[in-house]
Amino acid sequence: MADKLELSEAQWRERLTPEQYRILREAGTERAFTGAYEKNKAAGEYRCAGCGQPLFASDTKYDSGSGWPSFYQPVDESAVDEHRDNSHGMVRVEVRCSACEGHLGHVFPDGPQPTGLRYCINSASLDFRPQE
Repeated sequence: MADKLELSEAQWRERLTPEQYRILREAGTERAFTGAYEKNKAAGEYRCAGCGQPLFASDTKYDSGSGWPSFYQPVDESAVDEHRDNSHGMVRVEVRCSACEGHLGHVFPDGPQPTGLRYCINSASLDFRPQE
């Protein structure tokens, strides 16, 4: 995928909205059922809001009922990195953009086939590009 994008914290603050910065750079989360893309059903591509790297295709998006956009696989295995997350008294798998290391959300083993995975992603960490 893309080369690594490394910016200073000041550059990230200039580039992102305060909400995007909180989520992408500080591993925050948006409240369930409040994100712009949670109900989006349009065909297209979901890219990282921090760097523009393609992350998920609309044909892998599904309604998980979780309140966040959910996908069963990324566009490419190398698009995301996974890290163990022990915060908040839980053990989860954090998902980050492999190009800019922005926090996207978490992945869980309770999704649909063919992967059985649920990539539960914050809308604020995504930029949707409709299919032309």
